[in-house]
Amino acid sequence: MTENGTSGALARNVMGFARLLRRAGLPIGPGKVLIAIDALAVIDLTRRDDVYWTLHAVFVERHIQSELFAVAFDRFWISRPDADETTSILDAAVDQPSLQAEELLPRRLAEAMADAGLAEKIRPDDAELAFDTSDTWSALERLRSKDFETMSAAELAATKRAMASLSLPIPELPSRRFRPHAAGRRIDMRSTLRNTVRAGGSIDLKRKKRVRRHPPLVVLCDISGSMEAYARMMLHFLHAITNDRDRVHTFLFGTRLTNVSHHLEHTDPDVALSRVGRAVKDWSGGTRIGETLSTFNRHWSRRVLGQGAIVLLITDGLDRDGGEGLAEEVERLQKSCRRLIWLNPLLRFDEFQPKSAGIKAMLPYVDDFRPVHSLDSLTDLAASLTGPPGLSPWSQQYLRDSHA
Repeated sequence: MTENGTSGALARNVMGFARLLRRAGLPIGPGKVLIAIDALAVIDLTRRDDVYWTLHAVFVERHIQSELFAVAFDRFWISRPDADETTSILDAAVDQPSLQAEELLPRRLAEAMADAGLAEKIRPDDAELAFDTSDTWSALERLRSKDFETMSAAELAATKRAMASLSLPIPELPSRRFRPHAAGRRIDMRSTLRNTVRAGGSIDLKRKKRVRRHPPLVVLCDISGSMEAYARMMLHFLHAITNDRDRVHTFLFGTRLTNVSHHLEHTDPDVALSRVGRAVKDWSGGTRIGETLSTFNRHWSRRVLGQGAIVLLITDGLDRDGGEGLAEEVERLQKSCRRLIWLNPLLRFDEFQPKSAGIKAMLPYVDDFRPVHSLDSLTDLAASLTGPPGLSPWSQQYLRDSHA
């Protein structure tokens, strides 16, 4: 084969491998594919380890992605794949009860391989299951309580569609403005005098009532490496909220603070999230919660926290700076808003304990402490905002412990 022919075949294979990883959930774009092809051109392609670690360096951004990459590499870069063996592995992957089973192929990768045509089938009875809707309701119920991080690609897509119909019906609050109203409790002197002059001295009292409107909703969402799986799902939720009501302000933070409110206003979620991705420069990095909250308090709080604003702080509380200056900034944030609600995905674990310095610094100054890892947790959040003020069971336990 000529050199150009070899290069062309290699490029096609790299593109196919990148497409497989992208279907399995890794954030791989055309730029990384081009970098991978250029990198492979300068190494010895006969050495399998060199090829493996070159592609690993280009495609893998986090340690948690390494296992999926290793399995995908082994199954993709083989000269004669055994169809029966591949099918059996995919069968086991679909039937596995948990993604924690190390000996089984990750479920999202199994689905991606099936989509890519690397196996003729995943299950022998797929055709029948596709038209069997008897368990649809129970499947949706199971999906509502399932952890975002353990969902398959199909379940994530279904969850995103379900999120599009979610809303946060925050009760309206009285504002400082008034509007004319026949049954208003206050007399509108301006309108009364104007009508008196027009009527030639006949007095007709006009009344007014206070305008009620939803308070602003401010969201501060952590997009660091430890929050990546949940942050991406929360962005779909925040897009639905932004297009359902007015005065929603969304900020993303890792090592810096980025205002993405304007980008999320686009009605198409794909376009909106694409714009957010281009605007944010610190995806999946470290977390400086204290520093980013300080930036928000200095430059944004007076602009967006007026009129009884409610703040949703979405983070696991794992601060790279060890909680330095964090307590002061969270306290200032709490005093500037009507209600500060901390949403933490770590609360999905029954054995969770607030041991890190960042969590200990933040807990005394939040009004509520809730999990955010599933559709049910988001539904519970909506219910708590519409009901009377009160603490969730998690808040009661951990706030009690923090003051002990």
